[in-house]
Amino acid sequence: MPIFQTINNRENTQIFIWKITEPEAFLRAGIVLSENSVNRLSTMSSELHRRGFLSIRHLLKKAGYSDLDLYYSEHGKPHLTDHKYISITHSFEFTAIIISDVPIGVDIEKQRDKIKRIAPKFIGYEENFIASIEDPVKELTVVWGAKESMYKLYGHKGLGFKAHCLVEPFSMQSDQTVARIVFKDDHLKFDVFFKEVENFMLAYVIPSRNA
Repeated sequence: MPIFQTINNRENTQIFIWKITEPEAFLRAGIVLSENSVNRLSTMSSELHRRGFLSIRHLLKKAGYSDLDLYYSEHGKPHLTDHKYISITHSFEFTAIIISDVPIGVDIEKQRDKIKRIAPKFIGYEENFIASIEDPVKELTVVWGAKESMYKLYGHKGLGFKAHCLVEPFSMQSDQTVARIVFKDDHLKFDVFFKEVENFMLAYVIPSRNA
């Protein structure tokens, strides 16, 4: 299918979401790939991974860019040649990108019960909040997505999800919360936005206006 959804937020921030239903041959058409991307694609053994990679290039095209405008730092962080900020995410049949004038991060995750088993690895500050919820799959997926988004935005080694990324309590009806990075000399505050996309959870972070 074409682009699944577009979301506009403040700070000239746009999120583009794709649901991957097309065959690989379809997704290879209508886009130009850099030599590096062609090489990366050739090393991907998973067809779904290749389709996700290609769908992200279609999202770039929808946003007015091409694969030639995208490059990666030595740590794997994506950048755009016009110096706007970009973050990229892929989970099963969904991909998404976020582009903004300010640093941002995005994550999309399938909602699964297994997140309750791995929660102790990334839940610290949020423990009392999560413990008060009978079946916290949705809330845990939001917390994970927020922390993953902050990690992508921050881009420095040593940042821990449990120790350094903190998410304030929230209700699923609110569609947003506040999160912080407390790491070394940095104390950063972010607004977190989240929404369900079918049985997935999209989360993204933007620097807070009330930092």
